[in-house]
Amino acid sequence: MPIFAVKTTARQEETVADMIASKEMADIHAVLAPDSLTSYVMVEADDDSIIERVLEEIPHARGMVPGTSSMTEVEHFLSPTPDVEGIAEGDIVELIAGPFKGEKAQVQRIDEGKDQVTVELYEATVPIPVTVRGDQIRVLDSEER
Repeated sequence: MPIFAVKTTARQEETVADMIASKEMADIHAVLAPDSLTSYVMVEADDDSIIERVLEEIPHARGMVPGTSSMTEVEHFLSPTPDVEGIAEGDIVELIAGPFKGEKAQVQRIDEGKDQVTVELYEATVPIPVTVRGDQIRVLDSEER
């Protein structure tokens, strides 16, 4: 099944995707507006003529990109990236949420399955391991660099 790219106005991707999906046409099978793809919506359809007809009625849709994409080209948009990606043991991080917000710490352990990181606070008199979600920290200094 071919996948077509539709050019949109910036920051209107979800609106355009919702409007295409609301048309409920049998020839349009799926619509995707990935966060990491600005000004484009991916549409899975039988052929491009049906999409062109639908786009005439949709504001913020700027037209179609010539050609098609395959599922292998867009599947990386379908799986969420874990919050702990890019964090390594020994990294210096800052906690950006929770009771220790603003504290600096060193990463001791990473649990990718639970998307959690165990850190040891710098300022603590006694080293205390604290486990936080991956989205609650920001890497300041990485040993890999």
